[in-house]
Amino acid sequence: MTPATIGRCQVLGEIGRGGMATVYRAYDREADREVVIKVLPRELLHDPTFRARFQREIKAVTALEHPAIVPLYDSGEDAGQPFMVMRLMTGGSLADRLRHGPLTLAQAARIISHLATALDAAHVAGSIHRDIKPDNVLFDHTDQPYLADFGIVSVMQTATILTRSGVIGTPEYMAPELTRPGGLSPLMDVYALGAMLFEMLSGRPPYHADTPIGALIAHVTEPIPDVRMLQPALPADIQRVLEQALAKDPQERYQSAGALAGDLAAVAANTSLPTLKVAVSVAQVTVTL
Repeated sequence: MTPATIGRCQVLGEIGRGGMATVYRAYDREADREVVIKVLPRELLHDPTFRARFQREIKAVTALEHPAIVPLYDSGEDAGQPFMVMRLMTGGSLADRLRHGPLTLAQAARIISHLATALDAAHVAGSIHRDIKPDNVLFDHTDQPYLADFGIVSVMQTATILTRSGVIGTPEYMAPELTRPGGLSPLMDVYALGAMLFEMLSGRPPYHADTPIGALIAHVTEPIPDVRMLQPALPADIQRVLEQALAKDPQERYQSAGALAGDLAAVAANTSLPTLKVAVSVAQVTVTL
């Protein structure tokens, strides 16, 4: 049942729900603006672990304040139910846009450039997004892209099963090293950004399977597909960018999201790429779990 109010906000309707939260569109009467409210479902309130994680998400989002991360306005509890109030992103998601077909190279480069600044800032701060995908890229009314759902995935423990499939994150965008111990690092986000870029340019993720485990295995065993087989008009250098972004070995991958975005911008500007080299690493930062 949809509540009439949450905190000081009047609930206007439910936007969606998942395994970890229910999301509502609401009106903040004091601030005189529409917002999004994310609520911990009542069926999870009995488990102190989920409540603690929700609180850590609030702290993580607050600590990661950045122009390309959806901002947190307020948080609290209503009738014992934790909630957070965030900016309403009226421009839809990247997933919405991709349902209408691939983006142009220039469009993709602009979006990746914005998101890369947020990811690099988060990595320097010791956080990992862990679920970069088109559903978690939202646009505001000026068409600027933002990363969403940043906090909860950056503070989870790797051994904890959090989804119905038993997989943390979304398999179509998960780095190969996550199939073995010690694979958690900022470079998994760089890989996911590369997988999302492939989808932005081609209309589909680089790997797909009928099961989550099958998709993970594909990331490990299958060669990196040539995006020009799906979009022949793309320049040859874009495949070089994707091959480094999706390198199976993390040390052969771009070592920052900004390095990926920089080469992508050069290709979009029709500038020839030099021999691609691994950038200065940000993967050695201490990760906050």
